[in-house]
Amino acid sequence: MSLSHDSENRNDTRPPATPLYAPVHRRRRGIYILPSLFTTGALFGGFFAIVQAMQGNFHNAAIAIFAAMILDGLDGRVARLVHAQSDFGAEYDSLAEMVSFGVAPALVIYEWALTDMGRFGWAAAFIYCAGAALRLARFNTNISVIDKRYFQGLASPAAAALVAGFVWVMMDFNIEGQRVRWIAAAITLFAGVSMVTNCLYTSFKGVNLKRRVPFLMIAILALMIVLVFSFPAIPFALFCIYALSGYGVSLAHWLRRRKTSP
Repeated sequence: MSLSHDSENRNDTRPPATPLYAPVHRRRRGIYILPSLFTTGALFGGFFAIVQAMQGNFHNAAIAIFAAMILDGLDGRVARLVHAQSDFGAEYDSLAEMVSFGVAPALVIYEWALTDMGRFGWAAAFIYCAGAALRLARFNTNISVIDKRYFQGLASPAAAALVAGFVWVMMDFNIEGQRVRWIAAAITLFAGVSMVTNCLYTSFKGVNLKRRVPFLMIAILALMIVLVFSFPAIPFALFCIYALSGYGVSLAHWLRRRKTSP
């Protein structure tokens, strides 16, 4: 009986029985810490700008928005360099941009120059804020179909640089906001509307940060950062040119189509 039983066990090719309560291995979820640190820093810059504007320190508020813009430009590139891209990071970045480049510039420019303009003042600030929200929503929905080399509409960090840069330049020349409130309102409306247009702006995403550069290039980059924070009129002028470039490109395309059409 024992020999026949052993032969039956050897000829049995059925798989072993599965335990009734098998352990379930759940995938651990987390976030990439390095790009999230840059995004959090950009978010803090926008929050700090709002706090400073409420306290009347508009110079510090404008600088905080520019600092947030630098950190926001680094988080995505750092994520790509270290292969730490994720859906969470993309959503977190959009929310941080809404605070730092949508709400913060609108409140800063309103508190600095638009408070005495009544309904027109807060309407101009709200149009800018709504433009930033619509710009980010359109970017998130079209990210898979649009050409990576261009932005559709003025990017929210560049729009924030227009508004905050104007405040920074005027404060640097000791010009009060009430004296230039109409110019401030025009710049705010221009930046808000430019974010929702179909004008194409260069994204500068083709710049390769992985390639080697001469050591002198690093020194030049450091000098440029010093000049930017020492003379705010320089970055403000550059962002004004960039904001107008999209309309120039669209006008050139329209004229080209008009010449070729019968």
